[in-house]
Amino acid sequence: MAAMTTGSSSRAEANRRRILDVALAELLRDPDASMNHIARAAGVVRRTVYGHFPSREALISTLVDEAVAVLAAAHAGEDQDGGDPAEALARSVLAVWRIADRYRLLVALAQRTVTMQGIRERLTPVRRDTVRLLQRGLDEGTFASPLPAPALAYVHEQIVFALMEAVNDGLLSTREAGRSAAVTALTAAGVPATLATALVAKVSESVSTGEPVETGGTD
Repeated sequence: MAAMTTGSSSRAEANRRRILDVALAELLRDPDASMNHIARAAGVVRRTVYGHFPSREALISTLVDEAVAVLAAAHAGEDQDGGDPAEALARSVLAVWRIADRYRLLVALAQRTVTMQGIRERLTPVRRDTVRLLQRGLDEGTFASPLPAPALAYVHEQIVFALMEAVNDGLLSTREAGRSAAVTALTAAGVPATLATALVAKVSESVSTGEPVETGGTD
């Protein structure tokens, strides 16, 4: 009996995972995809989808939770204490953008169901790390802003959201959006545009080659 229960649980979890993976792909392709469409694409009956997610909103909310968890992991992986704050911020934005670009249409869709306040609440851990990084940069003189670090973190967050919307609306190409987001985040933190652009170019190159960046400061 225990083996049968374990087997049923495993199948249920496999179905849930498949539904989520298929739903993400289908919603990114068609933001208006229905639960029926998602069920057909996942190869399950509608009842199975509703057995895991009682509504379309609940399904989207779960996808947003997973997206935020992935973004938080990417952000944390690039935020290194003790290094140059400007480089750390650039790496963080570029790392987040590589993943955020996959979810940008989902974020736009989530605003219809989860609300921006709900998304902001989910991003609290990411924002907390960003505040710590920005504060370090302000304390060391790398960044300069009339805003305190917590308020500057909100600006940083909205830059990413705004550029995601710009890509969604066809105002910015996906190819240039990541670097643009990183440069804009740095300039918002008080780094001169020419230095920000040069640093992001070096960081982007180092990410592709695996080589460390020599920044030379932001004075």
